[in-house]
Amino acid sequence: QAHLVESGGGLVQAGGSLRLSCAASARPFSSYAMGWFRQAPGKERELVASIERRGRADYADFVRGRFTVSRDSADDTVYLQMNSLKPEDTAVYYCAARVSPYDSWTYWGQGTQVTVSS
Repeated sequence: QAHLVESGGGLVQAGGSLRLSCAASARPFSSYAMGWFRQAPGKERELVASIERRGRADYADFVRGRFTVSRDSADDTVYLQMNSLKPEDTAVYYCAARVSPYDSWTYWGQGTQVTVSS
């Protein structure tokens, strides 16, 4: 059923690192633009980073310089390397996909919890 599956979340101390993975399931997403979103309790879902089919990446201001998004076409997997984590990074992180940067985000994973302790 789910076309995207996130993994790699967990509990980490402030200043630590985590790497999230988003793997394709049932169908390939190698030709899609991919994105990472997050949602904290009581907050709106927000875009963290995105990466186009050929690897061009964009970042939200609040993670630029700390997070890196990448993709492996052979494995059809997208990664989010998170360094220098802060307590305010605590949220459920979701992987999403869209046909192109000009379309809406139409495919979503179940989400993975990231908790950063102070």
